[in-house]
Amino acid sequence: MHASFYRCGIFILGIEMKRRFPEMILICDPSHICGNRTNLQSVSQKSIDLDFDGVMIESHIDPDNAWSDAKQQITPEVLKEMLEAIRWRKDDVASAEFHAALEKLRQQINQLDDELLQVLSTRMKVAEKIGEYKKNNDITILQTNRWNEILERAVGKGSKVGLSEDFITKYMDAVHMESINHQNKIMNS
Repeated sequence: MHASFYRCGIFILGIEMKRRFPEMILICDPSHICGNRTNLQSVSQKSIDLDFDGVMIESHIDPDNAWSDAKQQITPEVLKEMLEAIRWRKDDVASAEFHAALEKLRQQINQLDDELLQVLSTRMKVAEKIGEYKKNNDITILQTNRWNEILERAVGKGSKVGLSEDFITKYMDAVHMESINHQNKIMNS
């Protein structure tokens, strides 16, 4: 599987479950996620970093000769090494200094989120003006060449500032769909 898939994609459901049901115990199954021995360590660590409560890893004394799931099993010795290598993190520390510093950073995030929402609102107002122009000239909402330009430009600029192509594509897809919705309201009013 592609490395970026491991970064977040497989954990989307678990993240959402933690958000909705924070007291629910979640166990990750890296053996079945990976389907082979590769990446068991990184998937296990990622799940623990995302506050999963544990991992379930298939082990067999002779994995290559296991009757089922042979490719994803590891020996007990490898399992022991892997579990010892996992960094088991906690979800909080009792430090006023830590909490004060974290709160300061979280306030910066809140401010930036507010600014992003304001910019997005302004963008949608421009999209509405474009919708008016298209309506008055009997032009379709979807302009694939323009959309491809926007996406290509965003991916290029995003990569220069350290944002992944996957993130930029998903973000711009959401922005584009919202722009289409705004234009559609104009077109059909």
